[in-house]
Amino acid sequence: INAPLLYLQNNCIMTSKYNIITFLPVNLFEQFQEVANTYFLFLLILQLIPQISSLPWFTTIVPLVLVLSITAVKDATDDYFRHKSDNQVNNRQSQVLINGKEKWMDVRVGDIIKLENNQFVAADLLLLSSSEPHGLCYIETAELDGETNMKVRQSLAVTSELGEPGNLAQFDGEVVCELPNNKLDRFCGALHWRECKYTLTNNNMLLRGCVLRNTESCYGLVIFAGPDTKLMQNSGRTKFKRTSIDHLMNTLVLWIFGFLVCMGVILAIGNAVWEREVGSLFQSYLPWDPPVDNFLFSAFLSFWSYVIILNTVVPISLYVSVEVIRLGHSYFINWDRRMFCNRSNTAAEARSTTLNEELGQVEYIFSDKTGTLTQNIMTFNKCSINGHQVEKSHRFDSQEPHILAQPLDFSAWNPLADRDFCFYDVSLLEAVKMREPAVHEFFRVLSLCHTVMRELVYKAQSPDEGALVTAARNFGFVFRSRTPSTITTQELGKEVTYTLLAILDFNNIRKRMSVIVRTPEGHICLYCKGADTVLFDRLHSCNHDLMNITSDHLNEFAGDGLRTLALAYRDLSEEQWEEWAERYHGADKAIDYREDRLAAAYEEIEQDMMLLGATAIEDKLQEGIAETITVLSLANIKIWVLTGDKQETAVNIGYSSKMLTDDMTEVFIMNGYTVQSVREDLRYSPFICLSVQAPVHSSLRFLVFFASFGGLFTTVFSHDPLSASLFSILISFLKESRSSWQAHALEADMEQEFLETACACRTVICCRVTPLQKAMVVELIRRHKNAVTLAIGDGANDVSMIKTAHIGVGISGQEGIQAVLASDYSFSQFRFLQRLLLVHGRWSYLRMCRFLCYFFYKNFAFTMVHFWFGFFCGFSAQTVYDQYFITLYNIVYTSLPVLAMGIFDQDVSDQRSLQYPKLYEPGQLNLLFNKREFFICIAQGIYTSVVLFFVPYGALWQATQSNGVPLADYQTFAVTTATALVIVVSVQISLDTGYWTAINHFFVWGSLGTYFTILFTMHSSILFNIFPKQFHFLGKASTLSQPLVWLTIALATVICIAPVLAFRFLKLDLKPQLSDTKKQWKAGGHARRSMGGASGPGGSGLGHLGRGGSRRSGYAFAHQEGFGELITSGKNMRLSSLALATFAARHSSSWIDTLRKKKHSPPAGDSSPAPSVAAPVSNSSSLIGPLETAAEQRGQTNADPQVGVADVAQVETGQCSLVVQVNTICKTLLTKYQVH
Repeated sequence: INAPLLYLQNNCIMTSKYNIITFLPVNLFEQFQEVANTYFLFLLILQLIPQISSLPWFTTIVPLVLVLSITAVKDATDDYFRHKSDNQVNNRQSQVLINGKEKWMDVRVGDIIKLENNQFVAADLLLLSSSEPHGLCYIETAELDGETNMKVRQSLAVTSELGEPGNLAQFDGEVVCELPNNKLDRFCGALHWRECKYTLTNNNMLLRGCVLRNTESCYGLVIFAGPDTKLMQNSGRTKFKRTSIDHLMNTLVLWIFGFLVCMGVILAIGNAVWEREVGSLFQSYLPWDPPVDNFLFSAFLSFWSYVIILNTVVPISLYVSVEVIRLGHSYFINWDRRMFCNRSNTAAEARSTTLNEELGQVEYIFSDKTGTLTQNIMTFNKCSINGHQVEKSHRFDSQEPHILAQPLDFSAWNPLADRDFCFYDVSLLEAVKMREPAVHEFFRVLSLCHTVMRELVYKAQSPDEGALVTAARNFGFVFRSRTPSTITTQELGKEVTYTLLAILDFNNIRKRMSVIVRTPEGHICLYCKGADTVLFDRLHSCNHDLMNITSDHLNEFAGDGLRTLALAYRDLSEEQWEEWAERYHGADKAIDYREDRLAAAYEEIEQDMMLLGATAIEDKLQEGIAETITVLSLANIKIWVLTGDKQETAVNIGYSSKMLTDDMTEVFIMNGYTVQSVREDLRYSPFICLSVQAPVHSSLRFLVFFASFGGLFTTVFSHDPLSASLFSILISFLKESRSSWQAHALEADMEQEFLETACACRTVICCRVTPLQKAMVVELIRRHKNAVTLAIGDGANDVSMIKTAHIGVGISGQEGIQAVLASDYSFSQFRFLQRLLLVHGRWSYLRMCRFLCYFFYKNFAFTMVHFWFGFFCGFSAQTVYDQYFITLYNIVYTSLPVLAMGIFDQDVSDQRSLQYPKLYEPGQLNLLFNKREFFICIAQGIYTSVVLFFVPYGALWQATQSNGVPLADYQTFAVTTATALVIVVSVQISLDTGYWTAINHFFVWGSLGTYFTILFTMHSSILFNIFPKQFHFLGKASTLSQPLVWLTIALATVICIAPVLAFRFLKLDLKPQLSDTKKQWKAGGHARRSMGGASGPGGSGLGHLGRGGSRRSGYAFAHQEGFGELITSGKNMRLSSLALATFAARHSSSWIDTLRKKKHSPPAGDSSPAPSVAAPVSNSSSLIGPLETAAEQRGQTNADPQVGVADVAQVETGQCSLVVQVNTICKTLLTKYQVH
């Protein structure tokens, strides 16, 4: 196929990381990248040297092997499922022309395979022939680029004639093509056959991941297979992901090791001094052990002995506990019933157990659009006909409002109606039956002006177009069939055939399409549909009043996030048509500037049209999308949409999902073609100019209210780097263009400007991106921003960015399971992301941080006692505690309480976590565990060790028992110190635990009981008589019967805990955290919403996200140019029909209607409530909570402009409130900053 390739690549794919041979070395290599594992391996080697080992070797090797084994089993399990999914794909059956049925993995380059309708394409194929005329076939590329519209592919004319399998079997051509690459929109090659050369383009290729649609069968030649296919080239490599806490832990372990070395050096120096000054005096009866022969060598061995003794500052049990806690958090995600989808019977799944706490630190979300935010279901929702608005969703009977209205039954009078079409407003159907001319003409446009190419079961290049034709069908105007020169419809039961004179096709510049037809009566009409922004400019002047009314309707439609189109027509005389047709055919046959000449001809005829009305199509979002995006935005999470869809569709989804709102200052669209234009777009963006012209102090944040007769709208100027901007940016990557926007914007010399521009905006939407470009954008943020990224998608085109982001989330949707298989977490609805991050992610981060802080504290408190003891034992590397206490301290005495806290602890409930998204911000700012918090923990641990050593030392120095026997000895001191240590750390974890369960109580008090049980058992005469060499502390537990010992323990406990209590009470009173405030309010029974609170179960904390009356016109015919030229050429005419099933369109009500429902009750004694004007609140403002009072009074507006003067806005920060009059702050700010 290509000269450099000397082998035939098979079609086997592998997304797994290991195999049987490579698992052990590769997995161990990955695990020993953890500094702690290497550290413990080093300690194990030291403990195997008898001269310096103070502890048995098994105290290190057993937990180390345990940690490595647990991690290896977990990694092997994850990889097993990857192997399982790979085998499922590789073992699919394909029909190879020569060998019959074979597995996908056995298909090789050069094979000819047969595809049937609705089958996935197994490899990158060159289309040879098809059951359709002229070698055409139709494919869906959702797994490649997220687009669900039909695309056309056509074989070469010379191969389309082969047809039969027998002829194809004799095919002996040679294909020379480019090397495997990841460019989905380009293919360059040539077919050499029968001494002729035929050029091959992307239009001749069927790529792996596509689905054959609407075509009975086709044959293709395998060009690229397996990892060489463009889909796999775009999928990226599986990366080993670690959390930011893991990276921080590596740094801290190095610091601790350095601290450990310093302590060892200090004690070794002390040993050298002591041995030279004091130890030399005892050489006659206490000589050095061989091979020690001088004090320097003694100090050297003492150094390593202390390294072993003090290594418990980072015990291996820490990493065992971390893995157990993460596993518990993963099970909580799997068991969460509120993330279970009943419709698809799919539960949330944590496919990775190592990233849970990272879910609580996400700052950037990169989301696919198709199938992730939307359901890919278009429904005819509303329309405006001749100035009259008609809505689909009149769900309640007009006569009896409390009774639900029934959907209209179209089949009773229209046997060809689509039974899945749902509409409630009977007035429109009555108008059709009464033969209203404007209504008939409206639906006639919908039935004629399109490029649908199927009968009854419509398959359009755009789902919008299919929804409009289906609507016309149900109201009696049924598209039946077409030929290159005719369109046949059935109008109210009567078959009508129109002569198709011309199709003025859609493209992204024209933003409209038209057809010119001749009616059976001989009249010539032009029917047009398109964006109102371009169509209104081409209307006859007599349409002015109707245009104003329709514009108001369009504003309302756009306010609901619907995709709108305007409809118009024009009657043409025979002379007009003939004159224009001559110019049109001349432009069509032109060799130079054909596209420009056709556009000029189209522009000429599409003038002086008569307006009919407008349509509104709902691109059904998934349930709870807008609410989820709003709440995540309030949590200071930036959401970027990376979609392969076209620009206009992305804008409409942005508005319907509330990512784009009218409180934004501006929406900037960047789609430059050249390097210079892209650089100018980035460098001279209007919002950058604004920030230069009106500089504001970085800590200033203020609100400006503008009063109007229609209410109040709010503009938020925020120059706080932690708060979101009011700008949004729309970036078109223009996949069709050779010089794409992305190709320039992501270049090394321009990527920093692109990053600064995009990050200055609250919303970023990137259109027309390839899978690899998605990964490049994610990688750009990862590389330049110290922020955690999350990528979410549902198709194979999202796999690359899912693997690139810190966290990958797969949606188990309609585009296969490739995204799920590559993800770290998966569920079935985008709305579950809100709970995954704000509840499970925040809790996991909180628990892990508290666990680590406490773990370092308790181990420094435990270990540093050895350091202080070294100054009193001649620096002999003797331990304070007996070896069994040292072994059991981290395994038995203190392990279970901290595990319970790490698994079950929470500061606020899950409802409060969702209700107050600002609670999420500490994780983004990494406030709960960082280097500062680490030093505070070890400082507290060192302080505790000082108290635990010197208080018992001073109390027992000259103490005696009641019988006069001295109380002070090594064993008594060891038992007293150990008991005080266990009690102090148990009290400390009781203070640290914020959420007590029965398990917490059992572990905390049970660990104390276990300590005393083991203490008395090990100090008993029974064990001493059996193992006299192992148990030396015979009867020393009896020292606990001495009152002085208990007074010493109590004193040490009070001295350790009292400063902690005092500090926490002062901090709670002077500088409380938001979670502390919420817990106080909950305890006091307050029902307040503040600091960015979102809607909770009890009501709404969100301001109205109005659209301010602006019009957003949406249209979506095709992602490239339409099927017009294909239709008029006649190449699409079928030899046979193929019946396909249609999907039901379900109605979903807007979430904002639910959020708006408030209970209003006027104050007692007031005969009439005072009118007030409510200010819609930006969803980017962190001050949204305090503005709720105004929001609750929405609907009580007064046209009097003086009413708003008395209104006040309360701005709350922490415990402080500031109330200012609106008119005063407006005048001040407008004067100072010249805000226009």
